[in-house]
Amino acid sequence: MKKKILALLMACAMTMGVLAGCSSGSSSADTSEAETTETESSETESTEAEAADDQLAAILEAGEIIVALEGNWAPWSYHDEDDNLVGFDADVARAIAAELGVEVTFVEGDWDSLLAGLDAGRYDLVVNGVEYTEERAEKYDFTDPYAYIRTALIVRSDNEDITSFEDLDGKTTANSIASTYMDLAESYGAEVTGVDSLDETLELVLSGRVDATLNAEVSFYDYMDVHPEAELKVVALTEEASNVAIPTRKGDDSASLREAINEAIATISENGTLAEISIQYFGSDITQE
Repeated sequence: MKKKILALLMACAMTMGVLAGCSSGSSSADTSEAETTETESSETESTEAEAADDQLAAILEAGEIIVALEGNWAPWSYHDEDDNLVGFDADVARAIAAELGVEVTFVEGDWDSLLAGLDAGRYDLVVNGVEYTEERAEKYDFTDPYAYIRTALIVRSDNEDITSFEDLDGKTTANSIASTYMDLAESYGAEVTGVDSLDETLELVLSGRVDATLNAEVSFYDYMDVHPEAELKVVALTEEASNVAIPTRKGDDSASLREAINEAIATISENGTLAEISIQYFGSDITQE
């Protein structure tokens, strides 16, 4: 019985196949149309998948780029009297977004959380005076530099014990956690206290709770413009300027984004926008090496 049923089913299947093969032209057209629709659907899905894998394509499609920065590190990024986010990095990010043809959305956070957020995909970029280092380059791909800075060693005006970076051995400093300044201080033998802002850093130096701090030379002079009475001084500077650039996630999916940002940086450098932003916030052009 089972053999008969199986034979019957096979015969029916063969008959259906023959009937399908002898179907009218309209049925053939339907089949062709279905195949075309399936192909188009497959191509659409493929295009969407490629866009999802390409960071620049996703940004352009959304019309928005998410940029992380501290927001409390004048003059790089801070809030003015009307609580508007301003500063060198904030305006550079806006200029880059304008070149890309998208809106920029800023996310503020502590320094040590910014790169972690980039790793997790919460942000597209970190534009926060990030200095290029070989160690960071192992984890991130950097854009071309958009600024150049030297690191200043800052102490109280009455401090005569520290006159060079070598004098930091056995001393205490205050710096942002995981910053290049913290790494540099520790490399000279200093014990570092982690802080969240430049104001807090310099207050610890002024109060005598730490011996010194390392920070961007331009940031220190900006602070002194606002606090001319502060009893602080610069006793040493790094010989070579550091390259300030924008870290992006490693991988092919970010390659086109880096290329687009490099083109944007080149454009705003050539048309003078970058220099204007620098002079506005630093009083000098730090965008040229």
